[in-house]
Amino acid sequence: MSQPLLSSSRPSSDHSDERAGAEEDALLTEMHTGKDPDHVKRYGWGFWREVGLFMWAMIATAGIIIIAVLYQHHTSSGGRGASDNGKAPTGKRNLIFMVSDGMGPTSLSLTRSFRQHESGLPIDDILVLDPYQIGSSRTRSSSSLVTDSAAGATAFSCGFKSYNGAISVLPDHSPCGTVLEAAKKAGYMTGLVVTTRITDATPACFAAHVNTRGEEDRIAEQEVGDYPLGRVVDLILGGGRCHFLPNSIEGSCRADNKDVVALAKENGFSYASTRKDFDDLKLGKAVDLPLLGLFAETDIPYEVDRRFVEDTYPSLDEMARTALEALTEATKDSDKGFFLMIEGSRIDHAGHANDPVAQVHEVLAYDKAFESVLAYLDKSDTPGVVVSTSDHETGGLATARQLHTTYPEYLWYPGVLVNASRSAEYLAGQLHQYHENNKVFSEPELKRYINETLIQTGLGIYDLADDELAILVDQPDLAAYTFADIVSRRAQVGWSTHGHSAVDVNIYGTSAASPALTGNHENTEIGEFIRDYLGLDLKAITAELEEKGTMYDTLAADGTRHSWMGAPPGEGDPLDHLDHYHGDHKH
Repeated sequence: MSQPLLSSSRPSSDHSDERAGAEEDALLTEMHTGKDPDHVKRYGWGFWREVGLFMWAMIATAGIIIIAVLYQHHTSSGGRGASDNGKAPTGKRNLIFMVSDGMGPTSLSLTRSFRQHESGLPIDDILVLDPYQIGSSRTRSSSSLVTDSAAGATAFSCGFKSYNGAISVLPDHSPCGTVLEAAKKAGYMTGLVVTTRITDATPACFAAHVNTRGEEDRIAEQEVGDYPLGRVVDLILGGGRCHFLPNSIEGSCRADNKDVVALAKENGFSYASTRKDFDDLKLGKAVDLPLLGLFAETDIPYEVDRRFVEDTYPSLDEMARTALEALTEATKDSDKGFFLMIEGSRIDHAGHANDPVAQVHEVLAYDKAFESVLAYLDKSDTPGVVVSTSDHETGGLATARQLHTTYPEYLWYPGVLVNASRSAEYLAGQLHQYHENNKVFSEPELKRYINETLIQTGLGIYDLADDELAILVDQPDLAAYTFADIVSRRAQVGWSTHGHSAVDVNIYGTSAASPALTGNHENTEIGEFIRDYLGLDLKAITAELEEKGTMYDTLAADGTRHSWMGAPPGEGDPLDHLDHYHGDHKH
């Protein structure tokens, strides 16, 4: 039978176990056992010296652990921004909110290993983001355990849960005031920087209110000030130009002939649409606010492809640095700072495409922008904070893949991603262009083009299987997915969906964010942090939207009133509760 602690040298008796247990309790609690004081004489100096050394070792170990925890907290929070007590500064301050759309924890692991392999770095060489991880976020919406970007961004912008597809409206279809709108009304300057369409769900949720995210034409109008609050955004940089051009002009994707660029100019915006226009901004030193910068018809290309056309499209990092400089200059004489939202938008698209090559380059581009934000905060005289998180994970990404029925090996191959120089989206576009340019061609010519120009040159793969080639020849409309799968299988990277997942996502931040957002949180708590740090009144904004909104409703020819926020979702869609299994596995 096991003996109580430190009892092995004691003489045995009928009550030795009982006595030994009592003495152990006395040692650990510093309470007397109630025995005769003469018991002290039974133990010599050596025994008590060992007890003293044991207690000293325990105290020293505890002290080391406490120091290590405090050091880790300090290094992870970065020492930037407000004081480490987590209280918001009382004076002028800036908040940069960064969204890594669709980036889950595995995206970081994938990219970290890719970068180490590509550059020959040691295993402890990590991303800029890594030391700033302070917590994680639960992402469910009001209508599903798997959120979309609209509901996810509504949680950030309004601090409320809503249904998938909602752009800063609640399940009852009432608008909710956003942190950007409240910041503008409180005297802060505001900005939005993205690499997708500026009318896409995430940026829209900060400066627009519509019942369904597909209303991108309406979102464009609201973002330049054609809605109840007037203009609330001072700087807009991204893509999505087609939603701002009348449909009578080439490059438009609007359903009507409204010229939203002209409307923006009427509301005071300067306008930039080309790389030359962007370069003329001199990274923010020559910006005339308010500024509308739309540098792509739809989305700015994936970073892995954009690097070949830098003379056409600015990078996320360039746009972020331009915004920081412009907003700093605009607030230099103000007692208020600025609120800036920066989104690495196309991490999400790479996840939807199941394209690991596009994914790692998008995450690295985001990491670079995060590094620039940190550098800005380090040199700024104005207290500030950066908070970075994702709205959801996309793709169900795994750095593992079982290719056969036999038990899998524990590995994946980042070198396959290093060999690739193009995204699956780009290669699919090239294949489509080949069909457009060659209405008549022989199958051998097509196969040679696919294998040599697209697969070998674009993906660095030289063992294309006959069945893979056949799919690309016979089903060109699925080429983007096929190219991505060809890479993923060889890298042994796994995907469970072309949609989103319910995975918790990471939260990163500097010191002012750490106390409030350490640990696991609902995504709405991130919106609450932004509100509290800047001292914003979102309820007043909501009240103003409700009061003035009806003035922006429209009447149809038959007298039917149409909401300024567009039509609500279809009847029967659950908005404020979770759907349930219907007995059909395809549902």
